[in-house]
Amino acid sequence: MKTSRALEALNFFMADVQAGIGPFLGVFLQARGWGTDMIGTVMSIGGIAGMLATSPAGALVDGTRHKRALIVVAGVMTVLASGLLLVSHDYWTVAASQVATAITGAAIGPAMAGITLGVARQSGFDRQFGRNQVANHAGNVVAAALSGWLGWRYGFGAVFALSAVFGVLSILAVVMIRSDSIDHQAARGQAQHESHESSTDAKVSGFRILAQCRPLLVLAAALAMFHLGNAAMLPLYGLAIVSAHKADPSAFTAETVVIAQAVMVVAAMLANRLIRWHGYWWVILLTFLVLPVRGLIAASVIHAWGVWPVQALDGIGAGLQSVAVPALVVRLLSGTGRVNAGQGVVMTVQAAGAALSPMLGGLLAHRFGYSAAFIALGAISTASLALWLCCGAGLRHACSIRGDPNRHAVDSTPSAF
Repeated sequence: MKTSRALEALNFFMADVQAGIGPFLGVFLQARGWGTDMIGTVMSIGGIAGMLATSPAGALVDGTRHKRALIVVAGVMTVLASGLLLVSHDYWTVAASQVATAITGAAIGPAMAGITLGVARQSGFDRQFGRNQVANHAGNVVAAALSGWLGWRYGFGAVFALSAVFGVLSILAVVMIRSDSIDHQAARGQAQHESHESSTDAKVSGFRILAQCRPLLVLAAALAMFHLGNAAMLPLYGLAIVSAHKADPSAFTAETVVIAQAVMVVAAMLANRLIRWHGYWWVILLTFLVLPVRGLIAASVIHAWGVWPVQALDGIGAGLQSVAVPALVVRLLSGTGRVNAGQGVVMTVQAAGAALSPMLGGLLAHRFGYSAAFIALGAISTASLALWLCCGAGLRHACSIRGDPNRHAVDSTPSAF
């Protein structure tokens, strides 16, 4: 198999391994008597653990030549951690499972981006990463559909079994990626004139990189506020419908994921074309515009058919971001040798908002009801839109696809860090 096709196969199968029972966790725990406040809190515990692990994971990807092994280990540990939920539904067992899943999963995103950059190089990254994301979203569609049917037919244990099967297929896909096809210097976004030793010896924290690249800092902050409103929407909407006894828990949760991921496939396919036409700034702005509308619709239509507009909007935003954000980070940090550390720290700041979102959404829903929670989450997310517009002039220049791709990167010499 060609390396590019093996990468796409890995993204397809790894989609379910990364997600695990995640989309089904809310209804899984609700069926066992958990309230929305407890569900939101335990999800946030896992989110915080993942947030703290992501930046070191990105630095690890920059420094290691064993990126394939890192993905295998992370995938296996994620499946095992999810399996803990079959053993016990005790609060601290569930919390430990979410923490372990988040920590092991934190390395998968930067590792995927690093391998893709090492295989496709800077010139081919946008195209190959876009294809990877199409495969990833397609894998989520297939996995969610199978999980919904298996959960409805055989119970939640079958959802874990499916994740394990996808884990084995992911390992086979990793093996098909030839180790000599990965240029580890290119995988770090390292300048060609810089030696490997000088890059790895420089002790550069992801947060220092973030502080030295203002467009990267604005991007990370805007994404954090976006995900503070976004992350809780899907699990809360599923809980709202199921608690109203308007749908089967497994089937409806699968439907929410399938709709969103199917739209993400199309959005990811169009992302590169939109970036070429309008630039990164406009594409990311579009994703920020979608969320407040999504919150209003979710608050107004708490009915089984409402999942179609609510999740279609989620698919547009997430599908475009899944391609545009990593590609923009690669562009901004090209030549620094710290691309994956940059990816990691952006994901860390973004995860800070995502980690707090389920707890905030759960508490709002528990106290004021689901409709009020959706309106509040949509309103919070407008802060990302305001920040992106306020910094628009400088960001549009930094996010432009014309000219020298390295002109906005931070100084690539180790001493500058």
